This record gives sequence, C-alpha cells and structure tokens, in this order.
Amino acid sequence: MYHSELEIRVRYAETDRMGYVYYGNYSTYFEVVRVEALRSLGVSYKSLEDEGIMLPVLEYRIKYFKPAFYDDLLKIETQIDKMPGARVHFFYKTFRENGEQVNEAETTLVFVNVKTGRPVEAPAHVLEKFKEYFK
Repeated sequence: MYHSELEIRVRYAETDRMGYVYYGNYSTYFEVVRVEALRSLGVSYKSLEDEGIMLPVLEYRIKYFKPAFYDDLLKIETQIDKMPGARVHFFYKTFRENGEQVNEAETTLVFVNVKTGRPVEAPAHVLEKFKEYFK
C-alpha cells in the first residue's frame, strides 16, 4: 500500500456564504494531492502526457463529516491500496488541524492512450515505482 500526505491552507475564495469550504473545491484539493503523491514517487502527470498517456477521472465519491473554514490548515492523507493496472484507485481522508475528520473520498482514474482514446495498462516505468509498496 502506498501512503502520502499533503497540507493545504484554505483560501478565502474557496469558501461559500456560510464560511465553509465550497464542496466543489475538494475535487481540486484531491487533484493537487494526487499529482504530488505521484511526483513523490518520481512520476509526473506532465511526463505521462508527454508520453501520450492521460489520466481522466472515471469515478469520484465523497462523504462529508464536518466543514472546513477559511484559513484552516487541512491535512489530506492519500492511499493507493492496490497495484495500478489500467486503473489507479485513490482513497483520501481530510483532517482539520485539531484532528477532526472533514471528509473521506475516493477517485478512480484510467490510463488512456491520447491517440486512441482507449484505456491502456499503466506504463512499465510507473509500475516499477509502485513495486516496493505492493510486495
């Protein structure tokens, strides 16, 4: 299993009239976390795109427990619990500084060949980066 964490400070523009983080912003937070999680493994979205591979989101699910507010420092934990194939599945847990869990979510992304628009297996060099986490 691969695990990663990232902190994100809530900006004023990301809140709604109630002062809560607007629900749609969590998908952006999770994208930032995914990109950085892969980068920490030595894989960049840009390099994949340069190779002709896209990673569109196939599924997205989220459950909210507590609101987050302007200037909160959020810790988002990410985990990938199985070796990627043509798909890679991310789990997320978001916490406020006081340890309260804000939400949990998951996304499934698909490795897609840019030219054909069809799913493909994850590139060998990407799978190599994950090997040590899934022995």
